[in-house]
Formats: sequence, C-alpha cells, structure tokens
Amino acid sequence: MTTDTIPETNLPHISSQDPDVYKYIAAEQLRQEYTLELIASENHVSPAVREAAGSVLTNKYAEGYPGRRYYGGCEFHDSIEDIARDRAKELFNCQFANVQPHSGAQANAAVFFALMQPGGDTFASLVLSDGGHLSHGMKINFSGKYFNPVHYPLNYDLETDNYEHIDYDAVRDVCLEHKPKMLLCGYSAYPRIIDFKRFREIADECGALLMADIAHIAGLVAGGVHPSPFPHAHIVTTTTHKTLRGPRGGMIMTDDEDIAKKIDKSVFPGMQGGPLMHIIAAKAVAYGEALDPSFKAYAAQVVANAQALASALVDHGYRLVSGGTDNHLMLVDLRPKDENLTGADAETWLEKAGIITNKNGIPRDPRPPMQTSGLRLGTPALTTRGLKEDQMQTVADWIDTVLTSKGDTATAATVRDEIRALCEQFPLPH
Repeated sequence: MTTDTIPETNLPHISSQDPDVYKYIAAEQLRQEYTLELIASENHVSPAVREAAGSVLTNKYAEGYPGRRYYGGCEFHDSIEDIARDRAKELFNCQFANVQPHSGAQANAAVFFALMQPGGDTFASLVLSDGGHLSHGMKINFSGKYFNPVHYPLNYDLETDNYEHIDYDAVRDVCLEHKPKMLLCGYSAYPRIIDFKRFREIADECGALLMADIAHIAGLVAGGVHPSPFPHAHIVTTTTHKTLRGPRGGMIMTDDEDIAKKIDKSVFPGMQGGPLMHIIAAKAVAYGEALDPSFKAYAAQVVANAQALASALVDHGYRLVSGGTDNHLMLVDLRPKDENLTGADAETWLEKAGIITNKNGIPRDPRPPMQTSGLRLGTPALTTRGLKEDQMQTVADWIDTVLTSKGDTATAATVRDEIRALCEQFPLPH
C-alpha cells in the first residue's frame, strides 16, 4: 500500500513536520477507502465529527463539570459539554447523562465503583464466551478482580425455538440464588433483541439494580430499531462509536438523580482527571447527527443489511449463532462449512482480499480465543458507505469465494480488485 494517491493538503502540517507518522496515517486512510469494514464495533465518522475531535479544544484542561471547574478559561467548554449532555438526554429520552468517560470500559468501571463495594458485592452477567464483555466479569479485568461476578448462560436446549438466545429463566434462577447487587445486560456478540422489561422484572424480584450496556446497539436504540433500555434500566452505559457513529468514547445515563450524583463523583474525581473536551465536542456533533431524521433511515438500513448478509451466508452453507440476527451483527460458526477452518485463518484470508473482519469465539467454542471457530460480522460501516441489500449478497459471495479457496493468493487478488471498484462506487464521507 502506498501513499502516492493521498494529497498532502489532507494533512499539511503532519506531512511536512513528521513524514514518519504521516505516511502511516495516509496509508490507513487508503486502507479504509479501499476495503470493506465488517467489524461490528467499527464505523466511519463524518468529517464534522473528525474536525471536532481534532480541534483546539484538545489544548484545555477542564476538570470538573460545567459551572464547577477546577481551572479557569472553561466558558466555551462548559457550553459544549452542556450541548452534548442535552442532546444525549433528548436522543435517549433520559434525565441525566455524563459524557466524560473516555471509553465504554471506563464508563462501566465508574458505574461499578459508584454503586457497588469492591471485594464483596456480587453482580450477574452473561457468560463471557456466550457473547459477554470483558468488563462484565472477566477474571483479569477490574470487574472480575474487585467484584464478585456470577454468570447466566444462553439457552442450549435444542428442543426449543430460542436456542442460543438469552435464557431469561436461567437469568432469574441465577439472580434468585445469588441475590446480586447489580444485574447486567447488553453484550458484545449477541445478535438478538434484548428484552429490557423482562430483565427489570427479574432485577426487581431479586432486589438488584439493572445496568444495560448498550455499547453495540446504541445507534439502533437512537434510531428506533431496537427497544430502548429506558425506562427499565436504572443505569445505561454505552460507547459513542460503533452504531452511534461518533468518536471513540463512553457515556453513562440514568433517570435517577441520586444515582446520577454518585456516577458524576465516580467518573470525576473517582476514575478520571481532565475530560477530553475535543472528544466531548465530537460526541455533541455525533448526537446532533443522530437526532436528524436521516439517522432513523440509517439505523433501519443497518438492520436490513445485516439480515440480508446473514441470509446470503446461510445460503452459502454457513451456520449463524442463534439462527440469524435482529440487529447489526451476526456471529458465524465456520465449522459446518469446513470443520478445519478457524476464525483466525478466515480473518487473515479475508483481509488479504480487502474484507476486514474479526475472529470471534462462538458459544461453547472448543478452540482458544486467539484461534476461534467463528467470525463476528457487522454492517454499520458498510451502511455508512451507502451499501444496501443487493451489495450484501455480493459481499457474502466474496466472503465465500475467499474462504472456499482457503486463502488462495490469486483468488484474493481478484476479489480485492472487485472490492476496490465497489469502494470507488461507494466512497467514504469526505
């Protein structure tokens, strides 16, 4: 990959001052321009979001909150953070929003330390290998080190219609047995609708707070194509990228004023120092974009594209965990197609052809995490480019062609040329 086709005017200061860094930024721009991004947790932000993220706001310390800063000169930063908070509250129809977390994992950590006591308090979450998140109780993560996780599984009864779906009876049984202080829902590799109302009923029955981590589906919630966790969840955390199509960052929301006060203290000074005001500005811009009626059409197209891609892959002989998808992602079990095919090999072969994916464990995966038996695929980034259902069939054909060839170099080169032509037809937003 070369940088010859990228004009220096795109990054004039970096290109002249630091060519060593510039050449890799330029190469990455080319990579994104001419590959198909199918990683479910990635997207392409607008030029306006990028401009805000690279603005002069990065120069300023603004520890504290609007009207209560520990530094002078924060007048305009206060206004920007207020805009971000107000837009977030409107977007998700909630009463309180903290837009300062640097990431989704830090948002989760702030909630944990605000509402539970380290060393003793128990929380319930999905089994990690069933599609949960590392900040929901992985042993070497803060959540597993400082708190006591208990886990509920997916449904593995082949005689039922909801095989590999959330087993709400199992959730209830785990919660009634262990009486957790907090019940978590929201996942990183779960392709089905989450019944937040049912989770709240279970939380109330066992005396737990309900926390919904909607990092993956936030944009679908905002766009009205996935049920909202409000008013059911006591606390909602999210990232601001992925389906929400904003900058990389986190956010915490609630309708409870007392919880909101505890969250604010936990984020600052409990977890973080100065907020990243340039990123908060970019969040505000992204929230504004998500409030535009066009975003609802985008969110609906993300789901339509995911279902079209899923159907096409099934037609090619691949098995999808839970049998399909209701949201933006699907988890592909590669074994029925080729029992020797690993997720790691599939990821490598597809990348050489210009299709960017990530290997992912499937429920009860016999292979280790760096090998896996599955791929996680998502459609947010392809939808941002303007691709629709017809193109999803083509993408599925390319995936099958590459994997069936077992990474054949000539096959990958042919597919990559075809993908480049498609990318020129559907360019990234500039």
